[in-house]
Amino acid sequence: MNNENGQNADKIALITGASSGFGLLTALALARKGYRVAATMRDLSRQGELLRQAGEAGVADRLHVMTLDVTDPASIKSAASTIMEIFGRIDVLVNNAGFAVGGFVEDVAMEEWRRQMDTNFFGLIGVTQAVLPIMRGQREGLIVNVSSVSGLTGFPGYAPYAASKYAVEGFSESLRQELLPFGIRVVLVEPASFRTPIWGKGIEGMHSSAGSPYQEQLAEVLRYSRRSAETAPEPDRVAELIARITAMKAPRLRYPVGKGSRLLVIGKTLLPWKVFEGIVAKSLKRLK
Repeated sequence: MNNENGQNADKIALITGASSGFGLLTALALARKGYRVAATMRDLSRQGELLRQAGEAGVADRLHVMTLDVTDPASIKSAASTIMEIFGRIDVLVNNAGFAVGGFVEDVAMEEWRRQMDTNFFGLIGVTQAVLPIMRGQREGLIVNVSSVSGLTGFPGYAPYAASKYAVEGFSESLRQELLPFGIRVVLVEPASFRTPIWGKGIEGMHSSAGSPYQEQLAEVLRYSRRSAETAPEPDRVAELIARITAMKAPRLRYPVGKGSRLLVIGKTLLPWKVFEGIVAKSLKRLK
């Protein structure tokens, strides 16, 4: 075991949504760094791919796979209690669980808006609240909230997802300032498009209605989304970034990551809004 792994041998990471995508890869990345990882997911029948890759990487013995449904307070409480019984501490929390609801605002039913916020935002708060007393008692800890570039700028057709990630951004800004006196660091990781299941599911589940006045715009958004998904890079880069952040003594608040993410941030900051939205509109029409 190298020095880095030795230093992390007694450190515990809790990851939500670890059955696929960023969560799965982050669980593996932190296990390789020597962490013992509570890799949680809503449905344990989906643990197969994580365990397969962990076995291939030689880190299966560092993973403890367990149930945690972020929308169920009893599940959150049970998971936090079990982790403390087994490990006695939580050093890193990666709030990763989430999904994307797509569709134009008028076409998305209120129950879908609530379902989106319940998982991506309220679920994140619930898990964070369960972990905070533990980290405060330790006088140290790291909370990584997996946001999105959609939390920095909204795109047509993805208002529910953008709203949930904007909420995570504001929550994290406040939380970071509240926890500084307790030695707890809060970080936002803001991925652009990566090759993960979330976008495939979002595209397949786009909400629309017969005779919708937004059909033409929706078709443009779907063409753009499919093209982005096809050309998106592999998601390992996000997991590696999170792993690097865990080793930083004083990480900054925001880490945009992925193709075009920094350009997007700079463009929205410096360009007048009308110019910015014109660029977005042209990008959508260009694929006709």
